[in-house]
Amino acid sequence: MATEQISISKPAPYLEAAGQTYLDLLTAKTGQAPTAAQMTAMSPTVAGQNVLTQQAQQQAATQAGLGSLTFDPTTGAVTGAGQGTGIAGYQPFLNQAQQYSGPGAYQQFMSPYQQDVINTTLTEYDRQRQIQQQGLPFQAIQAGAFGGGREGVQRAEFDAQSLQNRAALQAQLLQQGYGQAQQAAGTAFSQQQTLAALQPQLVGTGIQQIGAAGTSNLAYQQAVLDAQRQSSQFAYQEPYQRLSVLGSGITGLLAGQPQAPYSQQVTPLGSGQQASPLSQALQSAATVYGLGSIFGK
Repeated sequence: MATEQISISKPAPYLEAAGQTYLDLLTAKTGQAPTAAQMTAMSPTVAGQNVLTQQAQQQAATQAGLGSLTFDPTTGAVTGAGQGTGIAGYQPFLNQAQQYSGPGAYQQFMSPYQQDVINTTLTEYDRQRQIQQQGLPFQAIQAGAFGGGREGVQRAEFDAQSLQNRAALQAQLLQQGYGQAQQAAGTAFSQQQTLAALQPQLVGTGIQQIGAAGTSNLAYQQAVLDAQRQSSQFAYQEPYQRLSVLGSGITGLLAGQPQAPYSQQVTPLGSGQQASPLSQALQSAATVYGLGSIFGK
C-alpha cells in the first residue's frame, strides 16, 4: 500500500512533559472531593442570637403581657413563649385612671376636713347673725316702730333673709368642696393617662438600646463567621490557584515556542480500516490534555 509523508508539529519535549505534569496534577486535585469538614467550613453560616438580643425580645414580650420566652440552644431564635399575665405594661396605669373617672370618682378626693370647715363657717355666721339680731330693737326705736307691727315685719324679714343666706353659704361651701374634689380627680386621671403613654416609650427606649447593642454584636459575630468561611474557601482554592498559574505559564510558553516538525510514516485509513493504536493514542492524548487547540489541530 502506498504511503505519504505527513508533517506533524509537536512541542518541545520539556513542554510536552510539563503539560503532562500539569494534567496529572490537575486531574489528581480535581479528583479529590472536599471532605465533610471542608464543606462545613466553606458553607455559609448564620450567627446565632446573642444574649443582648434575647434580653430585648424578652422585655418586649413582657411589655406585651407574655411570659418567659424559650430560645433554641443552637440558633438562639425564639421557639415559644410561656403564659404571662396578659396585661401590657401600661395597663395598670389605665386601670388606675378608670378609678378616677365616673360620677362617684370625686368622693375619694373629698377633704376629710370639709365638714369641719363648713361647721366652723356656719357657727361664725350664726354668731354674726345673733349680733345683728340684737340691734333690731334699736333700729326700730330710731324708726319709731318699736313694739309695733313694723318691728315684727322687720324681724321676720331679717330671719328669713338670714336663713336664706345661711343656706346659700352652706351650698357654696359644699359646691366648692365638690369642685375641688372633681378637679383633683381629673388631675389624677390625666396623670395616669400620661404615665400610661409614657411607660411604653420608656420601655421601648430601653428595648431599642439593648436591641441595638445586640444587633451590633450580632453583626460582629456574623463578620467573624464570614471571615472564617472566606479563609476556609481560600485555603481550599489556593492549590487550584497555583495550578492555574502553572497552566498559564505553560500556555504562554507553548504560544511563543517555535515548533520543529518531524516526519512519521502514517498509513491512510481506508474504507473499513481501523485506526492504528498509535493514532488512537495520539488522538486521545490531544483530547485529554487539551493540547489539540494549542497545537492548532
